Amino acid sequence: MLENIKWLGHDTFKITGEKIIYTDPFKISKPDKADIILITHEHFDHFSPDDIKKLLGPNTTLVLPADCAGKIEAKEVVVKVGDKINVEGIEIEAVPAYNVNKNFHPKEKGWLGYIFKVSGKRIYIAGDTDYIPEMKSFKNIDIALLPVSGTYVMTADEAVQAALDIMPKIAIPMHYGSIVGEQKDAIHFSEKLKGKIDVIILNEER
Repeated sequence: MLENIKWLGHDTFKITGEKIIYTDPFKISKPDKADIILITHEHFDHFSPDDIKKLLGPNTTLVLPADCAGKIEAKEVVVKVGDKINVEGIEIEAVPAYNVNKNFHPKEKGWLGYIFKVSGKRIYIAGDTDYIPEMKSFKNIDIALLPVSGTYVMTADEAVQAALDIMPKIAIPMHYGSIVGEQKDAIHFSEKLKGKIDVIILNEER
């Protein structure tokens, strides 16, 4: 499955399987045709209309929170925390993403992470979040995509705690090397989980 996950920097992943799925497209350098685009929240580095347009095909579905809806001419499915939907055979669940010790991503905004199933694997993309209690309820996660940069999201050490709550088969660090965070954050995350959870640090592709 890992060969089907490409990290394009920040929180942007291209995941291929039954469908082509992108998460939070940002700084897209190669136009493509996505089947599904998952948007976690409205900040410019996660909801970028110019980048989304580079990936739109006639049948692309945008899955997004209400405050991002209606800003791009495309097929949209608006979701809120707790929603479980099926888009073209892909099971998608919207889960909470928010800050607990800072105010960049207030809980009342209802911004999102997603758990979705591709090629039989359950993938969790956390979105911009701190280490939150709800993570204890995320079960049977095969691959967790977790922010590690601190500042706007959880730190690498907090991401370690999140990973230990979720216990995915594989954890992949993200949200570093672009706006905030550095490679050393991903390395620290990996080292702290050694012998507990397999961590894969993906090379950024463009």
